[in-house]
Amino acid sequence: MTCQKTSHNYTKIAFKPLHTNLFNIVLLSFFLSLGCGNLYSQEIKNKKKPLPAAKQTDKPKITVADKAPAPILDTIKLDTVKPKKNFLDAVTKYKAKDYAKYDKKLRTLTLYNEAELYYKDVELKSGIIVLNLEKDEVYAGRIRDSAGVLTQYPNFKQGASEVQPDSIRFNFKTKKALIYNSRTEQGEFKIKAAVTKKENDSVYFLKGARFTTSKDIDNPEYYFQTNKVKFIPGKKVITGLTNMVIADVPTPLALPFAYFPMSQEKSVSGIIIPSYNDSNTRGFSLQNGGYYFALSDNYDLTVLTDYYTNGSYAMRFESAYATRYKYRGNINIRYENLINSERGYPDYSKEKIYNIQWSHSKDTKSNPNSSFSASVNMGSSKYFKRSINQANVGSNLNNTLNSSISYNKTFNTIPQARFSLTATHSQNTQTEQIQMTLPALQASVDRVYPFVGKDGVKKGFIKNINLQYNLSGKNNFNTTDSLFFKPQMFKDAQIGMQHSIPISTNFKIFKYFSAGASTNYQETWVTKTVDRNYDTNQSKVVDKTVNGFDAYRTYNFSTNLGTTIYGTFNFGDDKRIQSIRHVMRPTITYSYTPSFDQYYNNYTVDASGRISTYSRFDGGIFGAPGKSNSNIVSFALSNTIEAKVRDRDSTKTEPKKIMLLNNLNFSTSYNFDADGKETLAWQPILVSGGTQLFDNKMNVNFGATLDPYAIDNGGTRLNTYNIDNGGSLFRMTSANVTLNYSFSNKGGKEENKQSERNGGRKDDLFGTNTDLNDSRNSQFANEKDNDKDDPITEFFNSKIPWDMTLAYSLTYSNTKRDNTISGNSIMISANMDITPKWKGGVSTGYDFVQKGVTFTQFRFERDLLSWRMAFNWTPLGLNSNWNFFIGIKSGMLSDIKWNKRSTSNR
Repeated sequence: MTCQKTSHNYTKIAFKPLHTNLFNIVLLSFFLSLGCGNLYSQEIKNKKKPLPAAKQTDKPKITVADKAPAPILDTIKLDTVKPKKNFLDAVTKYKAKDYAKYDKKLRTLTLYNEAELYYKDVELKSGIIVLNLEKDEVYAGRIRDSAGVLTQYPNFKQGASEVQPDSIRFNFKTKKALIYNSRTEQGEFKIKAAVTKKENDSVYFLKGARFTTSKDIDNPEYYFQTNKVKFIPGKKVITGLTNMVIADVPTPLALPFAYFPMSQEKSVSGIIIPSYNDSNTRGFSLQNGGYYFALSDNYDLTVLTDYYTNGSYAMRFESAYATRYKYRGNINIRYENLINSERGYPDYSKEKIYNIQWSHSKDTKSNPNSSFSASVNMGSSKYFKRSINQANVGSNLNNTLNSSISYNKTFNTIPQARFSLTATHSQNTQTEQIQMTLPALQASVDRVYPFVGKDGVKKGFIKNINLQYNLSGKNNFNTTDSLFFKPQMFKDAQIGMQHSIPISTNFKIFKYFSAGASTNYQETWVTKTVDRNYDTNQSKVVDKTVNGFDAYRTYNFSTNLGTTIYGTFNFGDDKRIQSIRHVMRPTITYSYTPSFDQYYNNYTVDASGRISTYSRFDGGIFGAPGKSNSNIVSFALSNTIEAKVRDRDSTKTEPKKIMLLNNLNFSTSYNFDADGKETLAWQPILVSGGTQLFDNKMNVNFGATLDPYAIDNGGTRLNTYNIDNGGSLFRMTSANVTLNYSFSNKGGKEENKQSERNGGRKDDLFGTNTDLNDSRNSQFANEKDNDKDDPITEFFNSKIPWDMTLAYSLTYSNTKRDNTISGNSIMISANMDITPKWKGGVSTGYDFVQKGVTFTQFRFERDLLSWRMAFNWTPLGLNSNWNFFIGIKSGMLSDIKWNKRSTSNR
């Protein structure tokens, strides 16, 4: 028997004709069923003489026949024998590295070493494959290598199902199979069974099975052991008695039966099992239980609840949504009814708090002419201080919650027009004051140059004259926590609109000076004004709100002159510092706004008849027009200093530039109409600057206020220069220095985005943001699970990954000759991989003025492969607490966890 290899490296069988015609017919039928019929039929047509018979050996050698023999068909009576029906009704392909041997007596085909067999939707790869034509089945198993080690495990694939057992026996007719020590993956689950019986294409029965999410199925750190399993690939697993085994040690955790969903979808709906906890002030509790709704591929919903035995409860609704190339976002709604202690006790209290967060972003590619975005963080001022499910000290110490929802649209007209609608919210968590704009309208028409010729050249004073139109409308609410979205809030709303038409131009003077001039006409509309009078019955001044349309009109003028001065100090090309470049940009600005006293009226202050003035627009949405002239000239000077340094790398011919001072700014102003009593002519000089050091890793910023006037013993500014009062030229009233230094040996550090969303800091100087709803994610923000483990060197301490953030602040105050350091503190946050599997971190600081330790948090984490163990502890202050978590990382088994924490003292 010989075999001929095709161009696809698959083997087709050709054979020597025998004298027995009946046997020829049987063999012909068999090889036609194996897919060799095409080759054999072609050889029959050729009718070539047969080749000599091949020599028989114990291990047949496969040879290549150029031309296969052709049997003598005219001696065969095909209608005298009814051929046996073939069980293989499709083309069968196979190959093997060593040999393909056919046993005529047993009717078996043996493929050895890197054997492959393809039939319909069945793909089988193994060390050895035996195809039994008599029993209509195939067997596949391992083979031993030269060292006697079993290798080349079978890989059986049918449709979407794939199994990797020690051996397999499959019947083509019944479609049933027996699989020994099978290994398969279904989503995050890995399944291994001692014996698997394949009933049909969709149902498997397993005996001696284990389920795990561990990477190593043969040596897992944990698994679920069961003896009876019904497995439907891609749908579900139903088991009998199931026992959890950790490190090959059976645990008392067992269930009489278990159900595991195996959906091929990205996410499936399911119950979220709560965790148990207890509190000294609220009793026992079940927390973070609920249901996850996988509503579609574009959005989902998670509903979580907490319940305490003293009556406290909480509810949370969390949803994420996204549409590719259009938009994405998430919504969190949290409500908590908190009861402390028991009714009748002196420490009993009850309060309701809530928080709403919404984040939305639009893909600019979907529509470049419009955009919609939202960043909302609003709710009870005490939410982050009282919440039983938020551990975020950064948000707790934050004094302001901000929100913004905006829509922008651009009209491609000539000139181009734009408009935007924005809803804003600002909430002070200390005073519980809320300022809200719902909505704010901004519209504008692009600049128009009426004096530009057809050539479009804008040069000179006249041709650069331009004007535009701006519109601003607001609907403002000033309210408190207790009145938020109540009728009184809407009753106190202020509505107004402001129109402005700015006209400006710019031009050059003496080639090196840039000059500009502008004027602005503004008209303001309001719906509420004030009528102020002295009420003799109440013996006080009373403001009465007058509803109705009213307006005022203002205008102003300004001009400016500036230039840029360059200075270079050369030290020589052979020096380390070759040169220093200093750039100065001085600017002088003059502005004039006349008095609009026509909008002011007189009113009686007290019973004595004393008269004062007021504007009916006082306290309005856009304020009141100015009563006195504003005749001010302002001076500003900005500086940058950079150095040209020879590179340490001798191969580089060009020197590199280093920024020594990013900015150094001075500004002040002089009022020509100052009266010398209530208003002094010179304003204090403001000094500010900043630079970056150590490869831009350290940010240094500083500022100071220099006052030229003296003060009296009460701290009131006098119309006397400080130098004339026996002092220095300037009196420094305040100064501050801040330093921020972040460095790491493992690249950039990911910022804490959720902490910032809650109103806290981007960094973790106030600790990491801990979401007590789900502790499966690492508390180290820049750490992500990687399927590929990094190699561990013998000297691990030579490459320990770490990062550190340092912040220092110093504030000096001397407004009333107090001459004190009002603030002096340092804060440090550091994280380090203590070992390849242990991570540790600390956030702490020290206040040198108060002489005490600032916020401190310790955090540790252990990577247990399929599990994660985490512990964080805040030992000091009102926010002192600790939290311990151990659980499986996989989202499919997120309910298998143990979470224990203390209640903070806040």
